[in-house]
Parts: sequence; C-alpha cells; structure tokens
Amino acid sequence: MKERIRIKISAILLCILCLTAVSASAQPSDKEQVLKQIETLFDGMRAGDSSKVAQVFTPDATIHSIFRDREGKVQFRAGSLNAFKNAVGTPHDQIWDERVANIKVNVDGDMAVAWVPYSFYLGDNFSHCGVNSFQFMKTPKGWKAISIVDTRRRTNCVEDL
Repeated sequence: MKERIRIKISAILLCILCLTAVSASAQPSDKEQVLKQIETLFDGMRAGDSSKVAQVFTPDATIHSIFRDREGKVQFRAGSLNAFKNAVGTPHDQIWDERVANIKVNVDGDMAVAWVPYSFYLGDNFSHCGVNSFQFMKTPKGWKAISIVDTRRRTNCVEDL
C-alpha cells in the first residue's frame, strides 16, 4: 500500500516537473521581449498611435540623433520624448513607415542593447536611413527603452529594408 502511494506521488511530481519545464520554455526570451518592444514602437508610428509608442519607453527616456549638416559637419542633437510622442499622435497625411532588418540584440542581466538598421519612408517615398541604437532596461513592467541614439543619412543605405 505504501509503495503504491509512493509511486502515485512520484508520478504526480514528475507531471508537475514536466508542466513546469514546458511552462518555462514557453516564456519568451529576453531578446524576444526586446524585439517585441521595437515592433510595438514602429507599429505605433505607422498607426499614428502615440499611446502605443509611449508604452515602449521609461518616462525619462532620452532621444538623440547624429547626422551631418549641409556643410558635412557631424552634429549631435538631443530630442524630446514628449515632442516625439506628440508628433506621432498628430494627424499627418503620410504614414511614417520605419522599415527595419538585421536587428541585433545583446542582453546582460537587466540591460539590453539593440542595433537596428532602418530605412524611413513617408508614405511610399524614401526619406532617410541609418541605425537606431536602443538601450533597454528590465523593469517590473517588462523591457523599456531608456535611450535611443539614431544616425541619419540619405545615401549609402541598405537596400530592401
């Protein structure tokens, strides 16, 4: 009798262990979660949905751009997260379509960095290209962008993004 109880308990424990392993493997990886945030950002931009864009960022996230001015001098400019969100949410005639490919994500504990080559289109018209460098942190609400630095140019762009 005691042997049967031990076998049943062992079988139940084995089932619980298997279910726990399946549940753990079904959880998206940190890299997948970061990629989902990047996808949410660009889907929000295409939809003109500033609330969708806002959910990707921490409230104090920073935005910067590196580009060359008309004289060819390298410029570094700080942007405003609030101004960006407002611009996304303000009705505009053309869809803001930031096409990305070859994204690379590296994770170390609660920090992640994503290297995101892009081509930006206003509707069907090419505007510029470059790379977004995202810095993310893992928060109680999931991965959130704390900083973006982008480059911008009109030539030497990757084709077919």
